[in-house]
Amino acid sequence: MSEISFKEIAVDFLNLAAGGESRKAFNLYAHKNFKHHNAYFKGDAETLMIAMEDSAKANPNKIFDIKRVLCDDNFVATHSFIQQSQAELGWAVVHIFRFEENRIIEMWDLGQAFPEEVINENGMF
Repeated sequence: MSEISFKEIAVDFLNLAAGGESRKAFNLYAHKNFKHHNAYFKGDAETLMIAMEDSAKANPNKIFDIKRVLCDDNFVATHSFIQQSQAELGWAVVHIFRFEENRIIEMWDLGQAFPEEVINENGMF
């Protein structure tokens, strides 16, 4: 059996979390010293895991679509479309993961809301 790549771990982690299985995502892939940099939550794994779980419960019809995945040594970045509900236009989101001991030890996320009118003819993706 081949070892799972950092890219595959990052993608599976995000898909599990977006699909309401954040506990499974953290159990499988988060390092014991995991930390994150989302300004709206405390920086520990437990707080973020619960927030992801709550988001999935509150938005059961969420759309989460990873458009691209980049890897550089022990860093992985994903560029995704997220729409929490039909009432919003959605977001372009970048997640950056740092790996240690084949687990996610650190994570950043950055988002840009879709405007009602996109002026750029190339779109957001």
